[in-house]
Amino acid sequence: MELWDAYDENFRRVEGVSLVRGEPIPAGAYHLVCDVLVRHTDGSYLLMRRDPRKHYGGLWEATAGGSALQGEAPLDCARRELREETGIRAEELQELGRVRSADTHYVEFLCVTNGPKDGVTLQEGETVAYRWVSREEFLSLREEELVTKRMQGFLKEKENGDV
Repeated sequence: MELWDAYDENFRRVEGVSLVRGEPIPAGAYHLVCDVLVRHTDGSYLLMRRDPRKHYGGLWEATAGGSALQGEAPLDCARRELREETGIRAEELQELGRVRSADTHYVEFLCVTNGPKDGVTLQEGETVAYRWVSREEFLSLREEELVTKRMQGFLKEKENGDV
């Protein structure tokens, strides 16, 4: 059983309240998800193809990420998910922003790496392929190809290439 912390609408942890993966999230409560966009020092971005058996299976995903475990801070969650889903280890991550949906707080991070581009590892049951794409190619992906458009939005906001 995977436990999560509950948060209020202002991103404050609700003490003494636990959420359980797979169970409904109570009204007014939120869980924490951390996503990491990976940019290589050559300017390309990492895309991961989701396992066909998962929700949104077969679509490309611009992030490694997932739900924070109970007691896990956003940065620690982001580092763990990045390592589990790509094999990339990163001490330095830049927070890009926070987004709230119906029952989720998303914290978005950027990882800049100079590691070998063929050194990405796939996580069994999560991802089945990866590729590196240019900024232009990433921004041109259509809705039916990409799980979420959030990261494209962050890139468009940062036209100067900081992201």
